Amino acid sequence: MTPPADAGIAPLVRDDADMPEPSDTTPPVEGPSDSAGDSGSDLDGEARSLLDDVHALIDDGKTYLEAELGFQKTRAAFVADRAKATIVFGAIAALLGLLALVGLTVGSIIALTPLLTAWGASAVVVAILLVAAWLAARGAARKWSSLIRAITGDPGDTP
Repeated sequence: MTPPADAGIAPLVRDDADMPEPSDTTPPVEGPSDSAGDSGSDLDGEARSLLDDVHALIDDGKTYLEAELGFQKTRAAFVADRAKATIVFGAIAALLGLLALVGLTVGSIIALTPLLTAWGASAVVVAILLVAAWLAARGAARKWSSLIRAITGDPGDTP
């Protein structure tokens, strides 16, 4: 699955270039009850500027969140696609390996038949396979116990 061409592009963000330049030609705004001079209009202007900045910050945060969500969705789709391919190829490899082991088992029985008879060859091959399975099961049990100890925090006996 390939993402659309514009999926990784974040929308344009507001920066200082988008802000209007303050002009000296604009007359100061005076309130109706301005008895102390320009101090009231300065506070009102600062409050409006702060409010505008807070709104711009919220808009920028929303833009960032949307861009991050889009990126994470694209990343998750990429990982899912690669994981699916990995599982398919792993299953094919396991199946072919199993078929090879079956062929080796049958070939070993056929090769040992002249030396040990058919029943003897089968018994030897099955015994070897059972010993190998028992060793693998013991190793798996040791690893499982080690994992459980690591999860529960029990220091126990380290292998």
